[in-house]
Order: sequence, then C-alpha cells, then structure tokens
Amino acid sequence: MGVHGVKAVFFDLDNTLVDTAAAGRRAIEEVPPLASCPSQVINALQSKHHYGEEEARVICDKVQAKLLKECHDPAKMCLTDLRISHWEEAIQETIGGEANRDLAAECYFLWKTTRLQHLTLPEDTRDMLTELRKGLRLLLLTNGDRQTQREKIEACACQPYFDAIVVGGEQKEEKPAPSIFHYCCDLLGVQPAECVMVGDSLDTDIQGGLNAGLKATVWLNKAMTTPVDTTPVPHYIISSVLDLPAVLQKMEHKINAKLGTDHMASNNE
Repeated sequence: MGVHGVKAVFFDLDNTLVDTAAAGRRAIEEVPPLASCPSQVINALQSKHHYGEEEARVICDKVQAKLLKECHDPAKMCLTDLRISHWEEAIQETIGGEANRDLAAECYFLWKTTRLQHLTLPEDTRDMLTELRKGLRLLLLTNGDRQTQREKIEACACQPYFDAIVVGGEQKEEKPAPSIFHYCCDLLGVQPAECVMVGDSLDTDIQGGLNAGLKATVWLNKAMTTPVDTTPVPHYIISSVLDLPAVLQKMEHKINAKLGTDHMASNNE
C-alpha cells in the first residue's frame, strides 16, 4: 500500500502497537489463562513472605499508581533502581517498619519478567504491518530507557516488521524533540513531509510529529472520548491501530482530489 507523497510511517510502541499497560496489569492481577489464579507477585508475597492477601493487593495497587505518575530522569537514577524504589515505598507505606530493599527488588524483577511474557504483537497487527511494508517504509520510534525498551522489542518480536528501530534513550533527545524525528527521516532517506507519525500520546507522538513538520499525525485514542480542549490537534484520530490503512486511503483520496483540482485549474489558465 502506497500513498502519493507518503513514503514512511513511524509507529510508537507502548500502548500503540503493544498493550504495555494491560501486560503490566496482568503481571500483577493474574496469570492467564486462569483468571482466578493469583498473580505471581501477590502469590510470592503471600506464600513466601507471609503477607495477607489484602496487604499484598494494596502493595500492588500502590505500585500501579506510582507507575502511572512515574517521571524518570536517567541522569539521576537508572530505571531499575527507580522501579525497585516504587516497590520499596509501597511495601513500607502498607506494612510500616524499615524499608526492605531485597524484597522490593524481588517483587520488581518478578513483575518485570511476567509483564514481558504477556507483551505480544497481535497477529492482526503483524498482518497489517506486513501489508503496509509492501508500499511504505516503516520505523518504530519509542521513548524510554534503552535496556527496558530493547527488552520489550525483543519480547514481542517486532523487529522483522520494521526497516529501522529508534529508542529515545539511545539518542540525545526523545520525542517530542524534532531532532529525533529528523534522525529517523535520515535513517530511511526520506523528508519529514513524506512521513506519518502514529501514536497514543498527544504530548510526545502528536506534538513531536507536528514539531518536526511531518506530513500527518495520527492519534490512537482507544477510548474515543476526546477532551474539550485537545491540544495539540492531530490530523487524524483512530480508536485502533488497525484503522490506520483506512486513514492512509483517506489521505490518498484527498491528495488525488487536490491533484485533480490543480490539474483543472492549470488547464483553465
């Protein structure tokens, strides 16, 4: 599938191509396929460390809340230390007493391993990427800690579907800085005005695409509940990444219509 004027599509990873949030929740809440089976973390806290089920669940809920509010500065602390601290704080806030760094580290690594096991690139998404790549160059552009993001990429085995993969933690600047988008363009040998950015974050994916002067930005808004004041304003909004081919077709029709109008205008002159 090719579109006049579009040569490449950049995809965000987390919660765009793979449901990282759901994988994180499943790592805490359950071990599929048995929904009634306790999570590995909760199970370990109960059976190995003799915490009550309610205490274990409160600890995990607190960690989830900390992850949602997380602000990571790699210059100050590595992501592993920060996330172990989340568990350490959650345990101390729930149980009291002295901090238990060893237990916090055990919980973190158990959660991380389980989350990676649940991180998958769905088959229908793989099929879409394979089809798109017949006419377009595809690039994966993800913010985040180098090691963490590379582990996710390997876990969901998405490398074969892309012409290039760029991790923000390996670059001087991350999204929404224009520099990382221009670096991606250089990698693929394309111009910003020939690229489309697809992602779930208005602040990084959409703002970044606009900052870099890309041809179009596509916001993945699964809830499809748009805030009254949506800024920045994406060119297109989709509820599933699988809707992207339809958006590209719409772009094709618009471009063809404009070309037809321009052609008629030139003939009338």
